[in-house]
Amino acid sequence: MRRLGWRVLTILWCSFLATLVGVGFRGVVDPPTTAFMQQRLLYLHAHGDTHARIDYQWVDYGSIAPCMRLAVVASEDQTFPYNDGFDWLAIQEALRHNRVSHYIRGASTITQQSAKNLYLWAGRSYFRKALEAYFTVLLDTEWPKQRILEIYLNTAQFDSNVFGVGAATRHLFDKSPAQLAPGEAALLAAALPAPDRADVVDPSDYLRRRQHWILDQMQQLGSGYLNGIEADAGG
Repeated sequence: MRRLGWRVLTILWCSFLATLVGVGFRGVVDPPTTAFMQQRLLYLHAHGDTHARIDYQWVDYGSIAPCMRLAVVASEDQTFPYNDGFDWLAIQEALRHNRVSHYIRGASTITQQSAKNLYLWAGRSYFRKALEAYFTVLLDTEWPKQRILEIYLNTAQFDSNVFGVGAATRHLFDKSPAQLAPGEAALLAAALPAPDRADVVDPSDYLRRRQHWILDQMQQLGSGYLNGIEADAGG
């Protein structure tokens, strides 16, 4: 039993070192793909779309319109510039809500979503959430905030098989991310919670309402809301 215990500890230690180094590496080297993209591709192939391809194009942070950066923060995680990877108040509120409602409310930050997009899979199991929390701590510890936001903007799903703001703006608006107007940025951000159901080209009334809410939040936060994280990264 003692020998088995040492073997388990050795495996855990080696796994920790591997993920520590891997996350550090990804902090400076842009990902050619992600676990979430590959899962989506397998899903499409399994459901008969054998010719499906993932539409993905990396875009550096500085080549993304400031309004797009602000739109996803306004929409997904307004505590992002100063949280530690988790929004504890939002988590508490979600837990209270989910105890009495059949509609499950999430409380994932941009850092948590980046960890999921890069390394994990869709689902709500406790095991997956534990892994997500583990990678979230590593990302928040090893990466500057600007890198986390850059990764998120490039790996988030915007349409059925469209990932990242580079592919999304080309696919949906036929323009580059640097050319996005605030209304377009807010519309893209509005689609993030349900990219498979949201139609940015022909938006529903709900999507339009969410777009206008995001625009209001962007105005309240102000154009300089992300200046701190950009200064910390030398951006």
